[in-house]
Amino acid sequence: MAQVKRIRRAVSGIILLDKPRGFTSNAALQKVRWLLNAEKAGHTGSLDPLATGVLPLCFGEATKFSQYLLDADKAYETVAQLGVTTTTADAEGEVIERKPVNISQAQLEAVLPQFRGDLQQVPPMYSALKRDGQPLYKLARAGEVVEREPRSVTIARLDLLSLEADRARLAVSCSKGTYIRTLVEDIGRELGCGAHVAELRRTQAGPFDLSRTVTLEELEQAHADGGPEALDAFLLPVDSGLEHWPLLQLSEHSAFYWLHGQPVRAPQAPQFGMLRVQDHNGRFIGIGEVSDDGRIAPRRLIRSE
Repeated sequence: MAQVKRIRRAVSGIILLDKPRGFTSNAALQKVRWLLNAEKAGHTGSLDPLATGVLPLCFGEATKFSQYLLDADKAYETVAQLGVTTTTADAEGEVIERKPVNISQAQLEAVLPQFRGDLQQVPPMYSALKRDGQPLYKLARAGEVVEREPRSVTIARLDLLSLEADRARLAVSCSKGTYIRTLVEDIGRELGCGAHVAELRRTQAGPFDLSRTVTLEELEQAHADGGPEALDAFLLPVDSGLEHWPLLQLSEHSAFYWLHGQPVRAPQAPQFGMLRVQDHNGRFIGIGEVSDDGRIAPRRLIRSE
């Protein structure tokens, strides 16, 4: 007997997941997509399986704007295990070296300033970055080490929260593309004892923080109680990841032409930059950019319902 194909739902919005430890970001996405029975889905940048915390999952029309969340600044709390270096720079790797640790809080705080501000960071071999179409982690597992170009990153905050014996808890706020594993490993190298990430929790991604997250267990319970439709209550608006952008409401006449790809004038528009756009009914219809002549040019449009 032929298996009946599951008809997925055309739902749009963002579910802010508190990713559990042990899941890849894609595995978490696919699990929630199945629970929601969503037609289209995407996440906004990978968290290591070891990591937990804020993972925005985009569905339907929200996937059009996932790049802006991918590019957003992030914040983390991490526990650095001093005295132990591993192949992956985290607790999931094999131990390379162990050294005695005799580091005071003052010594640790003395090295942190050199890791704040604009830095050049070499990505780890165990990462999803690709070389000739192959992810670096696959090359690393095969025992290969290849040259990696340093990347410019910005560490806006790096504070020591606590130091208990050989475990240091750090708070980090950083730009996109920053590897916390590399940061911790570099700090350990500077201290002379080595270090790796024992725990990692993302506390913020763009405008989203932990206070707005939902757990996988909560989603599973909602699904058990009411099916896929019960998860709609957890969907944030499509433009919630852009809520810090200026908001412009167009007249009915202007919205018609704008939705057909034509730049329009709006007297109350900002003088430059990107902005969220609503129609005369207050419905989010896409994002625009103020052009040199002062008109609002459409950049990404929302499919009409």
